[in-house]
Amino acid sequence: MAQFTLSLITAALALASYAQAQCGSGSPDARVSGSGNSYTAMVGSRQVYSGSDYRAAIQTALDSISSGQRVAVMADGSIGANTITISSGKIFEGCGTINVGNKAGRGAIESTDTSDVKIPYLTMTGNPYFGLRFSGTKNLVLGQITMNLSGGLGIRFDRDRAANSNVKMDSIKVTGAGSHAVETWNIDGLTVGEVIARNVGECGLLLQATTNARVGLVDGDNVAAGNGYATFRMANNNGQKSDGSYGTNVYVEKVVSRGGGRGIFCVSQSGGVQIASIDLADNGNNSILIENCYNVAILSGKVSGGGEVRISARSEFPNTRDVSINLQVDGTTVRESPCGDNITWSITGNAAKNVC
Repeated sequence: MAQFTLSLITAALALASYAQAQCGSGSPDARVSGSGNSYTAMVGSRQVYSGSDYRAAIQTALDSISSGQRVAVMADGSIGANTITISSGKIFEGCGTINVGNKAGRGAIESTDTSDVKIPYLTMTGNPYFGLRFSGTKNLVLGQITMNLSGGLGIRFDRDRAANSNVKMDSIKVTGAGSHAVETWNIDGLTVGEVIARNVGECGLLLQATTNARVGLVDGDNVAAGNGYATFRMANNNGQKSDGSYGTNVYVEKVVSRGGGRGIFCVSQSGGVQIASIDLADNGNNSILIENCYNVAILSGKVSGGGEVRISARSEFPNTRDVSINLQVDGTTVRESPCGDNITWSITGNAAKNVC
């Protein structure tokens, strides 16, 4: 694991290099300032917007800069049930608090079919359909993203649109989402420093059809309560390579989960994953469920109380196979039903075990 840990540190340093020392620091190419019903957008010394529409001020500033240039939104405000769009090569810093509404099927902030977009900083509140929505991106960088929501979904990569490549996220912190904190589809090459999810309705981090991923920390508290989602979930052929194989290509350093629903859930022909360490306690559903997944390794950690640790399978997919679990499990049970293929258990602690 030394090589993996080093690679995460290297990735984190690379991510840090994208961010300014402080949001809005230095000389942004454009600034949005003001409050209440009065906002101004400046590009250098040129005023490009003045008026009461916060969203229009931001969008005008973005549309007035070129690829490689930076907008700093210093003002707090609300965009309502509307969308801000970011085109290729632009750097967007949300230094003020951006309050958003719910526009069906859309993101409050979107970037689609673009390259080299960077959002080093963002603070968002409200109840969006999607807070951030992406598809067809190349070299997208998300830095310090904080979403204190009252519903909706935090960050979404679309299922039915163009795929993404080389996506980097530094620190994503989401509270109060009704759905997932972060949901990916169709990414080849993903680096995540951390996803911190608090009081989130569905998943903390949900990876789908995503390959060549490296994740530092997934940390969930009261995530997915009362349903089948999980703090960390892999589904819909996640980790399956283009040739159909499941060689390890998804690396996760640590998963922490407290309360809520499941801690870790791998399902629907996903796999190719190695999780270095876990710390799960009092999960309201399965602490861990591995169902119809292939080449899954959990190297170390502990499960305390909560629902059972289980390997399972449904008949519509090939049986679960090539799973290795090395854990201390206390105050709950360990079960394998039906029997998987090439399953290795190494369980300490006081857990009752019913395995093949």
